[in-house]
Amino acid sequence: MKQFGLSAPVYSTEPVYRLGLLTMYDQFLARKQVSEFDLFTLDDIDSAFQNVTRLTYAQNHHLSGKGEGIVISPHVAGHLLGGTVWKITKDGEDVIYAVDFNHRKEKHLNGINPASFVRPAVLITDAYNALNNQPYRRQMDKEFTDTIKKTLRVDGKVLLPVDTGGRVLELMQILESCWVEENLIYPIYFLTYVATSTIDYVKSFLEWMSDSIAKSFETTRDNAFLLKHFTLLVNKADLDNAPDGPKVVLASMASLEAGFSHDIFVEWATDPRNLVLFTERGQFGTLARMLQADPPPKAVKVTMSKRVPLVGEELIAYEEEQNRIKREEALKATLIKEEESQASHGTDDNMSDPMVIDASNTNPLPDVAGPHTGGYRDVLIDGFVPPPTSVAPMFPFFESTSEWDDFGEVINPDDYVIKDEDMGQAVMHVGGDMDGKLDEASASLILDTKPSKVRSNELTVPVKCSLLYMDFEGRSDARSIKSILSHMAPLKLVLVHGTAEATEHLKQHCVKQVCAHVYAPQIEETIDVTSDLCAYKVQLSEKLMSNVLFKKLGDYEIAWVDSEVGKTENGTLSLLPLSTTAPPHNSVLVGDLKMANFKQFLADNGVQVEFAGGGALRCGEYVTLRKVGDASHKGGGPGTQQIVIEGPLCEDYYKIRDYLYSQFYLL
Repeated sequence: MKQFGLSAPVYSTEPVYRLGLLTMYDQFLARKQVSEFDLFTLDDIDSAFQNVTRLTYAQNHHLSGKGEGIVISPHVAGHLLGGTVWKITKDGEDVIYAVDFNHRKEKHLNGINPASFVRPAVLITDAYNALNNQPYRRQMDKEFTDTIKKTLRVDGKVLLPVDTGGRVLELMQILESCWVEENLIYPIYFLTYVATSTIDYVKSFLEWMSDSIAKSFETTRDNAFLLKHFTLLVNKADLDNAPDGPKVVLASMASLEAGFSHDIFVEWATDPRNLVLFTERGQFGTLARMLQADPPPKAVKVTMSKRVPLVGEELIAYEEEQNRIKREEALKATLIKEEESQASHGTDDNMSDPMVIDASNTNPLPDVAGPHTGGYRDVLIDGFVPPPTSVAPMFPFFESTSEWDDFGEVINPDDYVIKDEDMGQAVMHVGGDMDGKLDEASASLILDTKPSKVRSNELTVPVKCSLLYMDFEGRSDARSIKSILSHMAPLKLVLVHGTAEATEHLKQHCVKQVCAHVYAPQIEETIDVTSDLCAYKVQLSEKLMSNVLFKKLGDYEIAWVDSEVGKTENGTLSLLPLSTTAPPHNSVLVGDLKMANFKQFLADNGVQVEFAGGGALRCGEYVTLRKVGDASHKGGGPGTQQIVIEGPLCEDYYKIRDYLYSQFYLL
């Protein structure tokens, strides 16, 4: 936002806002310790996050200004805590932005609910996992913990390079459950610059987590993130001082490019007993991606950097430079002040000074001071009213010009807004409560103003430890993605974020099985997915509404309306009653029949019923019901449906048909 001047509003959920803020702090501190990082500052982070508007799941937010008429709504994505699938509605049509979603219910997150996004006008999703299939979650969790335990039992150490507050939460829940169930005593450390603050925030987000966690808290009042087997660290020195021996360390950053994970890898890579376990695919060009290659490298070149205080001549030179800068700034401020002072006094030499007595004026004043007044009566020549450009004659006095209304003094809301410099001080607030943004050790790094420099050296590290990748990215696999897309049945589909091979594979599948309009734009390519439908806003006239009979259908009321289009006085389209007799129309059955529910309904009414092959419902001895979707509607979502009744014309046939009609509303 600072670099490009972005001022657009930003929307997110509360967990994304809080944990995103801490993630940026962690990234900044990690980079600052190993380089002269100046791309952005902590103040820039705070300023950027000030523009974020927080929403809750399923909350409809109406945009204003240029976005007038657009409604956005976040829904559960199942990928990260607070992660969202965005539903964007305009003129009755939905655009779904569903990138990085997960259908599986995990330990701390619910999965996506595809039923909330059936038949959108446009669906934007990713092809990142279009070629990958995953085993069942319990099997993955067991393989994950078994691998870690195997390393610990041979006195090895396990390093998990992780993010700051995203997928690491699921890994922590898996490890905590395993340690509790098996009574393991191996220490587990969570090491980031904001570890304590991260967990403190997460403890307050239980309502954003899975149903099992929320239900457990309601019944036992036990918080799932009271991690009894974890030690939270914000300084690598604390890890170095820990007892030697087998341990598990979850350290940021996942890329191994910087942060605590980078330094720990360099130390542990030379021991064949140790294990570096990656839980997400490394980005191109990073050390993590290099180590995930098949076969892995036998040695890697790394740069070890450390910030050290300046001493000796370097310190003297630094102080002299700072003093020079301060003198220049002071001189510049003085010049500006003098210019402002001259501008305020004005340049009119003929303007008199109210404190100067005009002794040359020999014209006597009227005898206003009495008969005994001396010769100094000319002191009142110019009076005591100073010219507009004059400064105060004795001391500054500013008259209060507060505005008042019927309710009292008018206040200025800007006086109560926290300024940027005040926010900077708020960042320094430390402690275990939720008001603090940084841990004490992290805040000390910011408060440390001692002059320092970064010292770097390159090393060749032999990679003797075990390297393993296990997919815990929290994304749906290829099989699930195809099934979910078929259920959503979008009119148009846009594929982004995936390799060329994965994107083309998913595109070909969707063209055959999902919809005919599938787009896979390249970076910076613009595509037109404008809907072919035309939507108009109309006003229902009072005369028309007075004769309409509504029938309640769930949360809605429906009615059949015959009308003609007219215009109101202000030009708005309006539906008016027909001037002639309404033509007859075919009866319409409105409703969504669930075969399982109808089976139970028939059974309750004494009909012998069971499911036959292909989803058909066999009713009695002769009658069979079969639901057939419209051929133009793929995915089985809402739309025109046909209920086929097969069987001879007998008493059971007509009875089943009457029961079927009772499940719909006739218009």
